[in-house]
Amino acid sequence: MDAFYASVEQRDHPELRGKPIAVGSGNKRGVVAAASYEARKFGVRSAMASVTAQRLCPPLIFVKARFEVYRQVSQQIRAIFEEYTDLVEPLSLDEAYLDVTENKKGIPSAMRIAMEIRQKIREQTQLTASAGVSFNKFLAKVASDINKPNGMKVILPEEAEAFLEQLPIQKFHGIGKVTAARMREMGIHTGADLKKWALEDLLREFGKVGDYYYHIVRAEDHREVNPHRVRKSVGAERTFLDDLDDPEEMREKLDYIAGVVFDYLQKKDRYGRTVTLKIKTADYKSHTRSKTFVHDLRDRETIYHTACELLEGSAELRPVRLLGITISNLEDEAPPGGQLEFDFE
Repeated sequence: MDAFYASVEQRDHPELRGKPIAVGSGNKRGVVAAASYEARKFGVRSAMASVTAQRLCPPLIFVKARFEVYRQVSQQIRAIFEEYTDLVEPLSLDEAYLDVTENKKGIPSAMRIAMEIRQKIREQTQLTASAGVSFNKFLAKVASDINKPNGMKVILPEEAEAFLEQLPIQKFHGIGKVTAARMREMGIHTGADLKKWALEDLLREFGKVGDYYYHIVRAEDHREVNPHRVRKSVGAERTFLDDLDDPEEMREKLDYIAGVVFDYLQKKDRYGRTVTLKIKTADYKSHTRSKTFVHDLRDRETIYHTACELLEGSAELRPVRLLGITISNLEDEAPPGGQLEFDFE
């Protein structure tokens, strides 16, 4: 979807159409959740601090997020996808992979299916969507960003390698800003530059992710569209209006965050073994501390006390502007066998 949250707000509030808007909080500690295309022209982006966004775009209008509405629209769009295939892998509320190799309507052209889906989304939601069409997930994802907003890009098998060779390295899905900057320092500016590197050299420089870089630049991606992808972690975080330096106040915030996370775990009846504490300091740097147990954590108190323990071991990371708790290593059911616990006390 094109600027999904912002576009929903502009659809529902005609007075916002054509204006630069940001979904999120406009206070001094707020963060932009989504920006309209009018705001993006000024350099406003999602995950940007609200004060930075306001400085870049003085006429920026902040709009409170309405996630229930976004979820409802997302369900409408998902229903359209499922008219064509059950092989739908959502990545978020506004993005998904579809495998239409064998589709419910017997349409032989993936391009035609994408055009029909985009048209139906426009008719039923009054919103625009962009599509990428290709023979694997990586290429489809890259293609979906090429002609945004309200566009489509098709990459045929015979075009793939030439397309990737001329593509700037920062446009590769899976290569973020930091990695792209490092690659440019190494003389890797395009796919053609990346393709010159041997697999063993990429592994030495980037670790196991080097294998991913080696194959994607050759248009090799054998991942299937997985409609039953299992969520691997659950987390919540809070940014504070003022930096926190008092340990007791930080523990109070962690108590609330632990409750939010545990309520979600209970609702889904899924529990995990690893607690990760996220701390963002006053200089905007993020730090994490983790502890893993041999059993699933099925009570809120253990999650809270573990987060507090991790916080106490990070006294040098103060003051803090954000705290978060994530539970990972989620299990649907106990594995066969496993570590036994004895109460030696």
